[in-house]
Amino acid sequence: MSRVFLTWAVTHSVKEVQTEDSVLLFVVAWTITEIIRYSFYTFSLLNHLPYLIKWARYTLFIILYPMGVTGELLTIYAALPYVRQSGLYSISLPNKYNFSFDYYTFLILVMISYIPLFPQLYFHMLHQRRKVLSHTEEHKKPE
Repeated sequence: MSRVFLTWAVTHSVKEVQTEDSVLLFVVAWTITEIIRYSFYTFSLLNHLPYLIKWARYTLFIILYPMGVTGELLTIYAALPYVRQSGLYSISLPNKYNFSFDYYTFLILVMISYIPLFPQLYFHMLHQRRKVLSHTEEHKKPE
């Protein structure tokens, strides 16, 4: 969901942020992550998963996940002044639905949501890494 949101609702919609270095940061992190993820899935389906692919899947996120999150947050932050100035995707009262929505505030809330979500997801992946790679190491040890 965050990839669709960042790609369309932020980067595509706010043309001014498309040249920010932060976009390159999250795109590179996402690209490497997807190459590893789909290699992992493909080799798993073929029942021939090289240890290097498994290791990459459960190790490189340590760098790629914070890198991607940093790029995402910096891109949203860079978009804020343009969203505020243009009123992008905002709906103000009065209107026939008696509903208002401030996209600028929504973006700030999205950024704040990273505070509880990032550590939870990151530590889950660290736990998975420990579980999967230690299990593999046990089977590799000579008896």
